This record gives sequence, structure tokens and C-alpha cells, in this order.
Amino acid sequence: MKSVFKISDMYTAKDVNKIRKCISNNEGIIAFQINKEKREVSVIYDDYFVTEDKIIQCLEDMGYMVL
Repeated sequence: MKSVFKISDMYTAKDVNKIRKCISNNEGIIAFQINKEKREVSVIYDDYFVTEDKIIQCLEDMGYMVL
């Protein structure tokens, strides 16, 4: 599966690193790309192990607003 998440409050390299760590800690993540300028995170994942809702919850638990 592939999903694109808009993160409204991703501004700095520190934010990018926190988001990278958050996403990579989930089992089933195959690949992801973070675009700080567009404030988007594209994630390719195996939906057997992780769901879109779980990825969103992880990001929101880190304090980010996912649109």
C-alpha cells in the first residue's frame, strides 16, 4: 500500500528526523520519503503489519498534525 500524509507543522530538520524515526519504528514499512518543502510524507507499507491509521497515530503521538 502507498499513502501520502500532509503534516502541517513540519518545519525544521529536527522535525524531519523525528518523523523519520517514528515511521521507521513501525514493522511493515517498506520505504518512505519526506518532503519538508511540501510538508508531505509518502509511505509504502505492507498493510498486513501496519495500517494507515497506525502510522497517523504514531505521527500524532509525536505531536504533529496530520491532515
